[in-house]
Amino acid sequence: MARDKGLEALVNDVLEGRHGFTQKAMFGGWAWPSNGNIVYAARTDGMLLRLGKDNDAWALEIDGIGPMISRGKPMNGWVRASPQVYANDVMRHKLLRAALDFVQTLPPKF
Repeated sequence: MARDKGLEALVNDVLEGRHGFTQKAMFGGWAWPSNGNIVYAARTDGMLLRLGKDNDAWALEIDGIGPMISRGKPMNGWVRASPQVYANDVMRHKLLRAALDFVQTLPPKF
């Protein structure tokens, strides 16, 4: 997968001024860990968001959002939003906020 610079800019706008975030190549695209815990990833085929185990049901009911699949298995608590979903400013911010809220409950990995 190739990086999606436009989506990366949208995510960076939301994270502007927040501390504890880094960026790195991951998941075939670009990822944003917070204190060592992955929050988001951007790829040309969609945005990956970590909503937390058993916190993703509401998002999976939305057309254009499905479970993140890794090595042929769905990853509980992770979703993939299609470009049509994250193009909607309200929906994108809701998803980004939900992922950020969840990851902030996790202990730092370092």
